[in-house]
Formats: sequence, C-alpha cells, structure tokens
Amino acid sequence: MIENSIIDGSLPEEGQAPSTNELAAFHRINPATAAKGLGQLVSDGILYKRRGIGMFVATGAREMLRGRRRENFARQYLDPLVTEADKLGIGVDELAAMIGGYRHAHAPSPTEQTSPTEWKEAR
Repeated sequence: MIENSIIDGSLPEEGQAPSTNELAAFHRINPATAAKGLGQLVSDGILYKRRGIGMFVATGAREMLRGRRRENFARQYLDPLVTEADKLGIGVDELAAMIGGYRHAHAPSPTEQTSPTEWKEAR
C-alpha cells in the first residue's frame, strides 16, 4: 500500500510516510504487524527515519520500486506468457499485436488507491 502510493506519486519522495498507528488503524491490523512492514521498507532503503519526527520516503525510492516491480512482472507474467506463446506458435509480432488489441479493448480501470491523507483520517 505504501509502495503503491510511492509509485503512483501520491506519497512523494521526501514526503512523510504514515505512522505505525495510522497504518494499523487504517488497515485494521496489529500495530506490530504495521511496524514490521515499515521496518522492512526502512531496511530496503525505501523509507528512512528522522528521530522524533517520523519516517520519510527516500530520494530514489520510486525508481527503485518501479525497477523491482518490473523485474517481478517479467518473472511472474512474461516468462509464462512467452513460454505458452512459443507452444502455440505465436511469434513476437503477433503476440505484440494481441497485447495491443487487448489493451485497446480493455481500457484499464482505475485501481482503488488510498492516499496518506486517508490514512491519517482513519485514526
């Protein structure tokens, strides 16, 4: 959720991330679980702590997350897609045309996103 907000720009680099309690209240989870997730983002270099102030999005976090997601996307979706296309005798150009036609016919619907403001309002 925080990662999505960083990627879509609703939580900008150097912007303050929601607190453990804000996240826990918004998602109705245990604060220890929220703290663990935030701690992982700090370990990954996505967030950093300012003592006594809170956690903030690191400079470069958006590109770091996009790069990670692209790698995962290729592994999770493209590898099996290309394997199946090969089995069916679908070439690269035909596959690209199929994807283009699909995107045109199925305009992406807006994803349900929550903003940092909504996290704070959930308190």
